[in-house]
Amino acid sequence: MQATWYFDFILPFAYLQWPKIRALSARVDFSYRPILFAGLLERFGHKGPAEIPGKREFTYRHVQWRAQRHGIALQFPPAHPFNPLAALRLCIAAGSSADAIEAIFAHLWREGRAGDTPAALQTVASRLGIADIDAALARPEVKQALSENFDAAVADGVFGVPTLVAQDELFWGEDATPMFEDWLRDPAAFESAPMRALKHWPEGVRRG
Repeated sequence: MQATWYFDFILPFAYLQWPKIRALSARVDFSYRPILFAGLLERFGHKGPAEIPGKREFTYRHVQWRAQRHGIALQFPPAHPFNPLAALRLCIAAGSSADAIEAIFAHLWREGRAGDTPAALQTVASRLGIADIDAALARPEVKQALSENFDAAVADGVFGVPTLVAQDELFWGEDATPMFEDWLRDPAAFESAPMRALKHWPEGVRRG
């Protein structure tokens, strides 16, 4: 089975999902695609959870609760939201490998360090064999790959991250991981009459 995991390092829910993705990689051939979450927000005219008063605090508390519930070490970065562009480009410069993703997530969300500039990520880059992080992040092919990842996400119908995509099925959010696992076990269950009906369910009202 092949699947694509779209994610952004700015999202704590992506960090919480990452251990589950690594565990699933024993039976799923994943393509890891970092993308800019802000691009999706702009595309769909949304605000991020951290940009909405009230929702910001609840989201952070929910993240902390889920981490504690699942025994995942968690330390928020010094400030959030932050600009994740350097982290995304570093991931791509390092081949978007599982080791690169692990190292960057650990730096940001396990150790609670800043990652909004190349300088802040220098120790991670060195660990990944990148001596000159400024040059690596400035490479045109790295910037192009990030743009292509976003275009691929749009083509796949992605509207938020983290999202798993497999055989035209989308599973959005860390809490949809069990749904993805059920789909792996029995894809036919997701083609039941009630499931098919939901694809074309009538709208009672539409705003704007």
